Amino acid sequence: MNSTFSLRPARTSDVAAIKRLVAPLAEQRILMAKETVAYYESLQEFRIAESQNGDVIGCGALHVMWEDLAEIRTLAAADTWRGRGVGHVLVEDLLEKAKELGVSRVFCLTFEVDFFKRHGFEVMEDQSAVDPQVYSELLRSHDEGVAEFLDLARVKPNTLGNTRMIKHL
Repeated sequence: MNSTFSLRPARTSDVAAIKRLVAPLAEQRILMAKETVAYYESLQEFRIAESQNGDVIGCGALHVMWEDLAEIRTLAAADTWRGRGVGHVLVEDLLEKAKELGVSRVFCLTFEVDFFKRHGFEVMEDQSAVDPQVYSELLRSHDEGVAEFLDLARVKPNTLGNTRMIKHL
């Protein structure tokens, strides 16, 4: 792992810290802030980066969208920890989790194109990453991340300037 921080599954007591990590990035329109209840509902998807003294210094989530497709979302590191490998370790851990779950493709919607390229993600040239039958099933999802993946008009104001990227595992 890393000698200065470790990863662990998120706990309910981490939700406030996740919100604190996301808040400045949401103000900069890099991440979308969510209602507190949404963090609790998806808590089992989150991994937490924790410093040696127990501070939450990063987070990231893996959301399964379909049999072969998942999304890395809500990837954030504390300002004082950026550039120190927190995001790298979280992404590698989430990709490993995707493999364990049997997912063969991982999607992200990001402004950090170079960061994700270093992890093997490619810009999605073909935005139709799922076949029409799966697309129609995914349209039934109430999840905003699925709507972002499908590039639905209702989420366009929140995703302007973001790049859709995908990695084949």
